[in-house]
Amino acid sequence: MQLFAVIINGHWQPGIGDPTFMGWFTVVAYFITAVLCLICALPHRFVLPLQRVSRNRWLWGFFAIILVVLGINKQLDLQSWLTVVGKELALSQGWYQQRRMVQVQFIVGIAIAALILLTVIGRAIYTERQTYRLALLGLMFLSCFIVIRASSFHHIDSLLGWQLLGLRMNWILEIGGIACIAIAAVRTIFKPWSTTKS
Repeated sequence: MQLFAVIINGHWQPGIGDPTFMGWFTVVAYFITAVLCLICALPHRFVLPLQRVSRNRWLWGFFAIILVVLGINKQLDLQSWLTVVGKELALSQGWYQQRRMVQVQFIVGIAIAALILLTVIGRAIYTERQTYRLALLGLMFLSCFIVIRASSFHHIDSLLGWQLLGLRMNWILEIGGIACIAIAAVRTIFKPWSTTKS
C-alpha cells in the first residue's frame, strides 16, 4: 500500500498528500471547524435552546460541507490527480501544445465561480451580514488559496511559498481562512449566552 500520494510514471497513486505537522494540523482544523459549522446549522433546540433562530442556517451547512471536502483533499492531493487526468486528456485529444491556454481558462473559470458564489451568498445574507462577515472573509481567503493552488504555473504557484513575518503565504490563506470561519461559528454558538447574561 502506497503511504504518500505521488505521481509515478505519469500515474497518480493515492496516499497521504502532506504528512507534515502543519499538514495534519490543517486537516484537524478543517474538521473541527466543520463540526462547529454543523452545530450552527442544526435546529437550535438540539444545541442551545436559547439560541436565536437564523434564517440562514443553510449557510453553515454549506460551510461544513466545503470544509470537510477541503480537509479530505488536503491529504489525498486530488489536484495532482486532476492534473494527470487533464494531461492524459490533452494528449489523447491533441491539444497538449495549447494546454497553457486551457489552464488559464480553467483558473479564470474557478476564480469567476468563486466570485459569483461569494456574491450570491452576500446577497442572500445581506440583512444578517454583520453575523457572517468574518465567515465570508474566511471563505474569501480559502477561495484565493484554492485558485492559486489549482494553478500549476510555477510563477503563480510560487506565491504560496512567500513568507510574511516568518509565515508562509499558504498558511496565512488556508489556516487564516479556517480560523475566520471557526471564530464566526463560535460567536454564533455562544452569542445568545452572552446576550442573556448582559
